[in-house]
Amino acid sequence: MKKSEEECNVITWRKKYRILALSALLVAGTMESSSLPVNAAARDSKLHCEDLFHDVQGTLIIKNLKTDRVLVCNPERSKQRFTPESSFKVPNALIGLEVKAVRDEYDVKRWDGVIRPFEAWNMDHSLASAMRASAIWYYQAMARDIGEERMKSFVERIHYGNRDISGGIDTFWLNSSLKISAEEQVGFMEDLVKETLPFEEQTMKTVKRIMIDNDQDRYTVHGKTGTRLSDMGLGWYVGYVERGKTDFVFAANVDSSGTTAKTITLEALKNLGIFR
Repeated sequence: MKKSEEECNVITWRKKYRILALSALLVAGTMESSSLPVNAAARDSKLHCEDLFHDVQGTLIIKNLKTDRVLVCNPERSKQRFTPESSFKVPNALIGLEVKAVRDEYDVKRWDGVIRPFEAWNMDHSLASAMRASAIWYYQAMARDIGEERMKSFVERIHYGNRDISGGIDTFWLNSSLKISAEEQVGFMEDLVKETLPFEEQTMKTVKRIMIDNDQDRYTVHGKTGTRLSDMGLGWYVGYVERGKTDFVFAANVDSSGTTAKTITLEALKNLGIFR
């Protein structure tokens, strides 16, 4: 059910408190890796950031939602805002479902016949398949159906980054006006996992389901990449891992592709024993 105004005010207060708490945890001066461990089943609970990133500039945050412990590489960069690129497909899907711009995860849009750079984009797509293939055209069409007024309202209500959609209804998240930090992405993902965002419960469950990247017996990874396609100079990987009764949210961005951000994140999660 939708949250009442009073409940939304409580959510906003909790969000502000959480961001302040997370900021306090992330203060680590100019150190490349914080010393705060994630409570994972691993003997070595620290990230070896240099081994993960090599010569790639970037940041990574992993938060254990059971213990609220945070581990971060490059705390300074974790607070810097960048355009979300295709990682915005997560809130875009939430908003599209909520306002009925699409019926459900199976709602198909017909390919317009325009040849785009990735073969997987040049076909009909549903909300779910377009998430997996990162087919930008589907989510651009959905954004136009959502409309600027409703999009702006929800982006503000979920406190998504700088909340600036002035760059055009179907381009504002693509190397344009909307920007968000890794720290803010972690906060957004935590709200999605806990289902405290201002959306219907079923809407949030649907989006979490179509984010599944890797489903194993002992754990499930829900994630979304994002890449600045103009020069491959920015990549994201955001999401969370379900492991038993513990969830781990994460956000990484790098001066490279989303594939690189994903590889770094998965290696870190593996090293921490979260995939055991």
